Amino acid sequence: MTQDTARALIETYYAAFNRADWNAMLECLAGDVVHDLNQGGREHGRDAFRAFLARMDRCYEEQLRDIAVFAAADGTRAAAEYVVHGRYKATDEGLPPARDQRYALPGGAFFDLRDGRIARVTNYYNLQDWLHQVGA
Repeated sequence: MTQDTARALIETYYAAFNRADWNAMLECLAGDVVHDLNQGGREHGRDAFRAFLARMDRCYEEQLRDIAVFAAADGTRAAAEYVVHGRYKATDEGLPPARDQRYALPGGAFFDLRDGRIARVTNYYNLQDWLHQVGA
């Protein structure tokens, strides 16, 4: 994979996210993808990622804006920075009650790439900032 194809893969992944096209997002992932949740645990496999997307879809409505994608020269790693604009529409387990709160906060992700697919996604945003914005 080249630097350009790595960048294009991440751009395709985020374009699918912004369309809420979960199947297209899943197609970008290796079957054994590793997903590091923001300030949380690690999940393995495309099925676990599919369940994560279903929970996100139920609880949040989000769009990523101002996306900047970076890729290593050898195409094996990439990173992205963006601003999440969202609406907290249904209470997520372990988090404050949802009341249709709006939020905007910077976020980022790191990726390992293998055989034209995403093999690892590590997401980050400031949870305390999000909690403050939703009134926790």
